[in-house]
Amino acid sequence: MPIERARGGALALRTRLLAAMLAPMLAIAVLLGLAGATLIADVVRRTNDRVLGGALGAVAETVQVERGEVTLDLPAAAFGMLENSERDNVYYRIAVGGRLLTGYGDLPAPHIAELALDTPRFRFARYRGQDIRVAEVRRALPRIDAPVVVQVAETLDGRRALQRRLVIALVLGEILLVGVAMLLIRPALAWSLRPLAGLRGAVSARDRRATPDLSPLDTGPLPVELRSLADAFNHLLARLDSATAGMRRFTADASHQMRTPLAVLKVQVALARRGSPTAMGEIADAADRLEHLVTQLLALARAEEAGVAPPRERVDLREVAVAVINRRIAQAIEAGVEIHLDAPADLVIASHRTLVFEILSNLLDNAIRYNRRGGQVMMTISGEQGTGAKIVVADDGPGLPDADLARLGERFTRLSTARDSQGSGLGLAIVRSAASRLDASLEIVSTRPGLRVTLGFGAAGMIGSDGDQKL
Repeated sequence: MPIERARGGALALRTRLLAAMLAPMLAIAVLLGLAGATLIADVVRRTNDRVLGGALGAVAETVQVERGEVTLDLPAAAFGMLENSERDNVYYRIAVGGRLLTGYGDLPAPHIAELALDTPRFRFARYRGQDIRVAEVRRALPRIDAPVVVQVAETLDGRRALQRRLVIALVLGEILLVGVAMLLIRPALAWSLRPLAGLRGAVSARDRRATPDLSPLDTGPLPVELRSLADAFNHLLARLDSATAGMRRFTADASHQMRTPLAVLKVQVALARRGSPTAMGEIADAADRLEHLVTQLLALARAEEAGVAPPRERVDLREVAVAVINRRIAQAIEAGVEIHLDAPADLVIASHRTLVFEILSNLLDNAIRYNRRGGQVMMTISGEQGTGAKIVVADDGPGLPDADLARLGERFTRLSTARDSQGSGLGLAIVRSAASRLDASLEIVSTRPGLRVTLGFGAAGMIGSDGDQKL
């Protein structure tokens, strides 16, 4: 039987299952063989001892006392019952006390004291270079003071031949049983593994399609053991489909949104070649818009990154807010907007610093970009250890009508109040996606004038004064 191996040298599943079933079967066959051989030896011994004991009894019954003397008449039938095809030698010995009455005088004699009266005893002995089985009995005759010992013995060739035939029959029967089991196990394994082959076929069929198919597998009814595998694979397909869809969406969005600034760049470069004095300024503005767009797209890709939740770390909210303000201060000065920060010291949460930074940076960018000149932006951080934390970013710009509030956070959406501002329409989409990954709440309220955005972190994300995360 050839051993099937999978790629990498590992045994094939069919081979592993076959070995797992045959190994215990062979072990049981060996144990049964040993137990059967022991039982056969015991049965052969008992059966032949019964015949040998019958011959001993027939001889012992002929021992009589006549006129004060011990006499006997050996019956031919007593020794005839010991004849067999192996022609075993038969020996006998009859003694009165230590005196031989008849038989083979050198036959190993027993210790008379060890023999019970009228109770046959069997033992193995060595005689004339051969192993023999001896049956012996002690009798007490009237008016005879010495005990009479009768012994009948035979060689073991017949016993051994019978035992050998029975053991060979047992071994052949076990070999036949194991062979038939092997012949039946292979088709049984093929039938048992058919659902697995169907699952493999359903997966392999996806490779022959021109476009990737990430829909759930249609495998029909599966055994319980394979359902979890199919469910896990379908879950993996769903996650892969989500990641692939995100990549396709990112590529489409990037190509669509970058087409306009690139077209502007090409036009301005052509004008610059003709000596236009304003072309270099327009090229610089287009490059800035393109850089901002690429930065926003990358931030959105990070915020929507599929996979496991981001690792949690200690995040000092005041430190992150200061870093965001330092990043946006030049933009605020150019726009004529004042930024105010109200944040307690040492308010630490268990979160992801990069995502929190992206959220605050985009909220502050929107509050500056869509504000009025001379306006103000107020960033307020509040909270207590163990109860949660809130970050509020409020501006006093024109605000939004109710119709636009429902559209906030849609990708590349430019609202009616933002037509005169340069932006990509990705800021709040990044904020919503990142907040979702951090399990943070997001609330947007139009205060007319102005807009107030509240980001909330629950108590599960708080870090206690001892440095442990509150669960």
